[in-house]
Amino acid sequence: MRRFIASVLIALSTLAPVTATAGSSAATNPVLPAADVASFANKVQRDLAGRGARVAIVSRVGRDPAVLPNGINYTHVAFWVYSRITLEDGTTGQGYRVYNLYQRDGDLTHSDLVQDSPGDFFAGAHSLDAGVIIPDPRLQRKLLDVIASPTYAALHNARYSVLANPRTGQFQNCTEHTLDVLMAALYDTDDPQQIKANIGAYFAPQPVQLNGLQRLFAPAASQALTTADHGANVGTATFGSIARFMQANGLEDEVYRITPTQVVRFAN
Repeated sequence: MRRFIASVLIALSTLAPVTATAGSSAATNPVLPAADVASFANKVQRDLAGRGARVAIVSRVGRDPAVLPNGINYTHVAFWVYSRITLEDGTTGQGYRVYNLYQRDGDLTHSDLVQDSPGDFFAGAHSLDAGVIIPDPRLQRKLLDVIASPTYAALHNARYSVLANPRTGQFQNCTEHTLDVLMAALYDTDDPQQIKANIGAYFAPQPVQLNGLQRLFAPAASQALTTADHGANVGTATFGSIARFMQANGLEDEVYRITPTQVVRFAN
């Protein structure tokens, strides 16, 4: 690990430059100046590299926080993997490749696994605010093995729900896929049933309070917001619930929030 940190520190001055495009998420549109997004994305990747992170779990704010349910601060989560990046002009540099699950353009009830850049990741953000989990070094190595293996794609369920129940395999969203990959790494398994059993036993989803009208009409208005995989109580995987799980089990090196002006300890 020390050797890796040293090599990352040497490479900081040669990180692949970040640009911001329209983003790869079908559900979002750019609302912030591209230059600000690119600067923030570069700040996040330089911060991760400076901490020696080979893989991190990073989240963004994709919706107005005023409309988010209580307890949910971030709307999209992905793995950032330190990689050699090939630029459009053919040159290479070091940087982070982002491993996402995004809703499908034109069909928000289905999703695809998409790799993009830090700039793409933040292009659809509502505000420049990221939650970051850096796993401990042993877990980072295990996560890298899973992400590089067929298991990463095999754990993808294309049937998308915004409020997917992480304890079942009926639907999935980006955070649930992240959690499934995390559990595969922790328990050295590619068996979806075993992964769901472990989630049911050890992971506490974020409760989501919905009033009767929302619960009644959300599925009709948008099948991507269905609660058909839940019982009387609705709970979903979130950045915060993953952070709490990792902190409770000593699986993290750091959990923090980064904005253009500050880096602070994440408050659950």
